[in-house]
This record gives sequence, C-alpha cells and structure tokens, in this order.
Amino acid sequence: MMQHEIGFGSLIAAAMLTCHLASVVAAWPRARRNHANIQPAAPIDLTILRPLCGLEPHSKATLRSTFELDARGVRILFCVASANDPIIPLVRDCIAEYPNVNAELLIGSERISANPKLNNLVKGWDRTTSAWVAFVDSNVLLPIDAVTQLRNCWDDRCGMVCSPPIGGLCENFAAELEATFLNGYQARWQLAAARIGTGFAQGKVMFFQRALLTRVGGLGALASDPAEDAAATKVVRAAGLNVRLVDRPFQQPLGSKRLVDVWKRQLRWAQLRRATFPTYFYPEILTSAVLPILLLSVDVSALPVFALPLFISLWYGSEAALIARCGWTQSPRWLLLAFARDALIVPIWLTAIWRNKFEWQGHAMSVDDLGAAS
Repeated sequence: MMQHEIGFGSLIAAAMLTCHLASVVAAWPRARRNHANIQPAAPIDLTILRPLCGLEPHSKATLRSTFELDARGVRILFCVASANDPIIPLVRDCIAEYPNVNAELLIGSERISANPKLNNLVKGWDRTTSAWVAFVDSNVLLPIDAVTQLRNCWDDRCGMVCSPPIGGLCENFAAELEATFLNGYQARWQLAAARIGTGFAQGKVMFFQRALLTRVGGLGALASDPAEDAAATKVVRAAGLNVRLVDRPFQQPLGSKRLVDVWKRQLRWAQLRRATFPTYFYPEILTSAVLPILLLSVDVSALPVFALPLFISLWYGSEAALIARCGWTQSPRWLLLAFARDALIVPIWLTAIWRNKFEWQGHAMSVDDLGAAS
C-alpha cells in the first residue's frame, strides 16, 4: 500500500485551527450570559454622550434604555447634527416620558475632523464637566446594569472600558449574517485580545475618565485617526494603560438589513483596520476557515477520511459552543451563515487592501496608507 506524506498545506491548516481554538479558549472565561445586576449601582459623576443620526431599527428601545439605567448621578446628552433629523421627535418624547432623568438634546455640528461622529459630539463634549464620560452609539441597547458593568472593569491600569456590539433582534437573512460577523467572530477575537492584554477600544461604547482625554487635547486627539476608537486605543496605550472589555457585551438590535449594507459596513471596518492597525489587519485573512479547508482538500488523498469533517466540526463547533455559552443570537441556519461569513472575509480583506474610499452616515470619506482621513 502506497504511503503518502502529510503535505505542508495540512500543517498550515492545523496551525490555523490551533490559533482558532486558542481564541475560543482565551475568550471563554470572559464570556457570560446577560443577567442584570440586581444591586443598585453606586452614585457616579458620569455623562453619557449619545450621537444620533436618523432612525434605525429599534431606535425607541435603544433610546429608552439610556433612561432606564440603574445608576444615580448620570447626565445624558443626546447629540444630533441636523435640526431636520427624524430622530429628534423621538428623543423629545423620551425626555418628556422620563422627567426625573437628567437628559438634554443638543443640535448642531462643528467640524473638527473628517469623522462625522466626532463633529456631532463636539457640542456635547464642550458641555461635559463630569469625572467620567461614556460615548454610546445610537444603536446600542444598554442593559439596566450597564454602568455597573463598565465601572466594575476599572482598575489602576485601565484607561478605557468598551463593549463590542453583539448583534440581536435579527429580522432577515442579511441581519443574521451581520450578527454572525459581530458575535462569534469579531467579539470573540476582541475578547481574546483583551484577555492577553492587547485590548482595542470599540467605538460603540467607550467609558473613560474625562481627565485622560482632556490631557491629550480633548476630542481633537480622537481625530488623529480616521476611526475614533483606533485613536482612543493609541491614546490609552501611549499613557501606559490598557483597554478593558465588559464580560457581557451590549446588544445592537439589527432589525432588517440589506446584504449590500452588510458588505459596505464590513468593508468600511476592514479599511479602517488596515489604515490604523495594519500589523493586525494583514493576518486577518488567516482567520477565515476558507483557506485551511482548501489546503486540506488539496491534501485529501494523504489524510484519513475523517480529517476534513473533523476539522470543520472543531472549527465551527468550538465557535458555536462559545456563542451558546454567551447566550448570543444564533440562527437555526447558523452554520450556513458562518460558511457565508468566512467566504466573504476573503474578498472583504482583498478589497480593503486597495480601496480607500467609503461612505459613512452619508459622508464620502477616504483613508490613505498612513491612516489619515480626508
């Protein structure tokens, strides 16, 4: 019987599977199901800034979640760039519904960068005097104990606490696909990176001491990169501090999506990662199961018959187990979605290498090779 040697491709596939499993193992202790903290939060001198732009899926629920936080001493500033924005009546209705909550609506925009979110936040930042500040995107659904979760992550070596977005409340296939990107893939890698001390800020939720950002120039310091979370990561690391992530990341209701919008959003994020953290971006192609599956298929004649099915089971089974442990959204067609996601990672990665232009909140932007926005 002719003996076949295991090819180099199979060894690469084995190494990639090892890295994949290591990310699951690293994220595993950080993963917790969402159970609200029943203890009242201690008072905190905190301002929450929420930049708003247009109506989104479940806007009423995400806005109301800010008013229903179990925390005392919190001030909420809603920032809207245009007086004609359709979100404004909804914000005013929520403020009227919760008269005992210290909340204000601020309208206007001051251009300090190419980043429309930062331009929208300037007026809120200028009105902020609290010791603690949190930037929370409009499409984040805050759990009642969000402030407690953020504060509990803080220690002497912490410069910022963030939450990756966890996709939920999906209403169609495209939304489920986006949740598959956000949950078992992006959140897993972010939790794993934070576990080994290389956490990255996530623009969805950023909680920090106001003094840190004030020392380095305020919001202008976050305009040094095309993405404010990348700039925040660099500010924190330059101060010799770490970025922490909450153990129970907050949900982003996705509602109904179009496939083209999922593509555009994932491509934009990839372009920004390439511009801001190229050292971490380029190996991303190795996080897709497509390459190792192809490599194993080439060596199939030299491998046991169960090798490829075992590889697929370990790769996707470990991710599915992590998602189940966390209680994150997992569609009945999750495996199909996970295959589709991994297939898309490759063209997204390739396109992000050569394309600089993208659109964000209706604003045309570009990213050059040095990570500057224009």
